[in-house]
Amino acid sequence: MSKMQIQPGFPVTRIRRLRKTSVLRDMFRETSLSKKDFIYPLFIVEGAGIKKEISSMPGQFQMSLDNVLRECEELQTIGISSILLFGIPEMKDEVGSGAYDENGIIQKTLRAIKKDFSEMMVITDVCLCEYTSHGHCGVVENEYVQNDKTLELLAKEALSHAQNGADMIAPSDMMDGRVGAIRQVLDANGFDETPIMAYSAKFSSAFYGPFREAAESAPQFSDRKSYQMDYGNSDEALREIALDIQEGADIVMVKPALSYLDVIQRTKENFNIPIAAYNVSGEYSMIKAAAMRGWIDGEKVMVEVLTAIKRAGADVIITYFAKEASKLISKE
Repeated sequence: MSKMQIQPGFPVTRIRRLRKTSVLRDMFRETSLSKKDFIYPLFIVEGAGIKKEISSMPGQFQMSLDNVLRECEELQTIGISSILLFGIPEMKDEVGSGAYDENGIIQKTLRAIKKDFSEMMVITDVCLCEYTSHGHCGVVENEYVQNDKTLELLAKEALSHAQNGADMIAPSDMMDGRVGAIRQVLDANGFDETPIMAYSAKFSSAFYGPFREAAESAPQFSDRKSYQMDYGNSDEALREIALDIQEGADIVMVKPALSYLDVIQRTKENFNIPIAAYNVSGEYSMIKAAAMRGWIDGEKVMVEVLTAIKRAGADVIITYFAKEASKLISKE
C-alpha cells in the first residue's frame, strides 16, 4: 500500500477554512462591538426647545435641557447607558466661572438627569475652555496658560460636578498635576468612590475642528500646543499616562483615537488599567462627509473604525456614532 505523497510546499494549513461561511467567520471573530463599549457625548445649551444641528457634524446637536432629557430616554431605549456632558454657558469670563457655578449649565443638567434617569452613567468633562472668554483651558496671564493657578479651578469644577450627581469625572485640560488635585479634593469631600477618567494622552490635533464649533470653544489667540501633546510623540504619551495613574486616575484616555491606534496599543501593553479612546469629531465628520458624497459605505466604515479602536486595546469608546452603532448591533 503506497503512502500518500504530499507535494512540497502544499498549504496543509489553510487559514481560509475558517472564513468559508458567515457562521465560521462570526464564531472566530477576535474583536466584536457591544453597546456597552460606547459613551455618547452631549452638548448642552441654556434655554428651552433648542435642538440645533451642528453644521460640521451631521446628526449631532446642541440641545437645551428639555431635549437632553428626551435624548436620555431614547438612549436608554436603544441600550446606551453612558453619556459624556459638555456645557455651553450663555456668559463667559476670563476664569470660566460658569464651570463651577452651582446653577451652571452642567450642574442643572446633572440634577435633572439623575432625578429622571438614575441608572444612566453620567460623566462630565472637566475643563474651562467652554467657559472662558479666551477659549483656553485654564487661567491666562500674558497670553500663557498658568498651570498651577488652573488646578484650583479645575478641582473646584470637579467637586461641583460630583456634588450635583456626576458619576464620573473626566478632566480634559492637560494641566500637569490635575488628576492629583481633583482626586484630593474629591476624597476630602466624601467622593472617594467617584472615579476619574483622565484625558491622559490628549494630542494637539487638527481633528478637533468640528468639536470647537459644537462646544463654542475655539481659542481666541494662539493654540493649545503648550499643554496638549505633540502628535509626533508616543513615548511622552506613556509618561503622561503613568503620571496620571500615580495621581489616582481610574481610567486613562487616548484622544484622538483613529490616528493614535499605536498609542492605544502601547498603553494596553504597558499598563494594567482600563483604557478609553475618544473617536473625535473630525474622525466622525470625515466619514459622514464621504458617505454623503457616495464615496464610501458610511455604515460599514463606521463599524470598521470602531472595531479597529477596540482591537487596538480600548475598553470603552467615546463616539458620536454610539446611537447608530447600537441600533445596528440590535438589528444584527
